[in-house]
Amino acid sequence: MIGSANLNIMIKAARKAGRSLVKDFREVENLQVSRKGAGDFVSKADIAAEKILKDELMTARPNYGWLAEEGGAEEGEDPTRRWIVDPLDGTTNFLHGLPHWAISIALEHRGKVVAGVVYDAAKDEMFFAEKGAGAWMNDTRIRVSGRNRLIESVFATGLPFAGRSDLPATLQDLARLMPACAGVRRWGSAALDMAYVAAGRYEGYWERRLNAWDLAAGVIIVQEAGGLIEAMDPEANIVEAGDVICSNEPIFENFSKVIRG
Repeated sequence: MIGSANLNIMIKAARKAGRSLVKDFREVENLQVSRKGAGDFVSKADIAAEKILKDELMTARPNYGWLAEEGGAEEGEDPTRRWIVDPLDGTTNFLHGLPHWAISIALEHRGKVVAGVVYDAAKDEMFFAEKGAGAWMNDTRIRVSGRNRLIESVFATGLPFAGRSDLPATLQDLARLMPACAGVRRWGSAALDMAYVAAGRYEGYWERRLNAWDLAAGVIIVQEAGGLIEAMDPEANIVEAGDVICSNEPIFENFSKVIRG
């Protein structure tokens, strides 16, 4: 698939940052150090990857705005466009030597995500989409699952940690959903959870208290793969709301009713 100039810039940047992170990941797998020491190492890997992404993306499009996990927000000369970037989604997995983490890059135009890349560098799976051009994983077009019954469906979510205030709501979600479905997974990367819905590996995904850089790229990838995606408040902007419900079309109504209670 030959994408736009912007999409090719995004893919090139993701691959370059991915090479840096894979090198660091091989080191962190072998670290026998304190939690603080390993955390510091991963923070440096994260910051180094963000620098690579910013250099690549902002050199190519210096007028665009910027929003990223480490570097914060910067207004661009072009106020209608900005990059939304997470250099390492799945930091805890990375820290523990678990090969399930990703680089997430989205391009937003006038408040709408128009292109997205989620790169699983450890497995060399590049998920990407552009408005009107479908969703892809490497050279293969991807589509959401065709399953139409909750009881046959597998879902993904994030489980709150360290005493976060959304734990009670998530436990209530699980109590309603788990008896009605084939399983729930918690793999620790919102970007990959959304990419996996797009690829038909999960039927659906939901999560609260996310940041814009966690989910922006996933929004367009799910949409272009034929999925439905909304914020918990269906009238809200997903990226701004920071929560999400997505699935294939046949089960979306029932799934969203279960999650929204």
